[in-house]
Amino acid sequence: MLTQTSEKLHRCDVCEKMFTRSNDLKTHLLIHTNEKPHQCVVCEKRFCQRGNLKSHMLTHTKEKPHRCIVCEKRFSDSGNLKKHILTHTKEKAHRCDVCEKRFTSSEGLKKHVLIHTEEKPYQCVVCEKKFVQNGNLKRHMLIHTNEKPHRCYVCERRFSRNGNLKTHMFTHTKEKPYRCIVCEKCFSESGSLKRHMLTHTKEKPYRCDFCEKRFRQSGSLKPHMLIHTNEKPHECNICAKRFRQIGTLKPYIYTLQKKLIDVMFVKNATPQVGKSHHDTQ
Repeated sequence: MLTQTSEKLHRCDVCEKMFTRSNDLKTHLLIHTNEKPHQCVVCEKRFCQRGNLKSHMLTHTKEKPHRCIVCEKRFSDSGNLKKHILTHTKEKAHRCDVCEKRFTSSEGLKKHVLIHTEEKPYQCVVCEKKFVQNGNLKRHMLIHTNEKPHRCYVCERRFSRNGNLKTHMFTHTKEKPYRCIVCEKCFSESGSLKRHMLTHTKEKPYRCDFCEKRFRQSGSLKPHMLIHTNEKPHECNICAKRFRQIGTLKPYIYTLQKKLIDVMFVKNATPQVGKSHHDTQ
């Protein structure tokens, strides 16, 4: 009588991974050859494995046969259900070897590891800026396409990012959920809280490469750098005079406009020489 063995006798010559069955090895080899013999009849997308095609087909049929026994949320893919279950169990089985941070999924760990390796595999085809995660690249692309898919239902203002919409909503609700643990001052944005915290820690993380002067905010460093580069990016639309800072340009334009109005008023109020009283009647 033959007994089934769990011994892994079949080895992949490319990556040396071992398998118990020859059929499993054959399926695995498709990853290296990049063959995708299984094609979707609806959208023609191709897959290495039949199981992946079956899971994909559920996106067309909208079937969700896998149900969470805790909250009854349904999923089309068993793998997504397994990941979801971890949100209930709070299990974080995947650990980063560098900083020991733990993750619920291997995908989350893989993305995190790129922070340590400083790899940025996702590149923008427009400006060539690189990103650690594909999601960050997708959000960045909205800058170039000028798409703003997220709309405020109160004032109908549109945003390219959902996070920016959520922050904007606080202006309507007047919520300030971010509280300083030192002075208990509250903020509507996490970024505002972070900047505020520097007033307590006295940290100045932004340093000028020319004179080494330090600043709490990147927004303060940028105009300072213009002193060294001698750039004057802000131009007066009346006389074309240029300024380093917008804060200097605004009062200049106000003063210039006031002078022009005064000149026009004096010019219109002064009687024209050579015209008699009879001519003006």
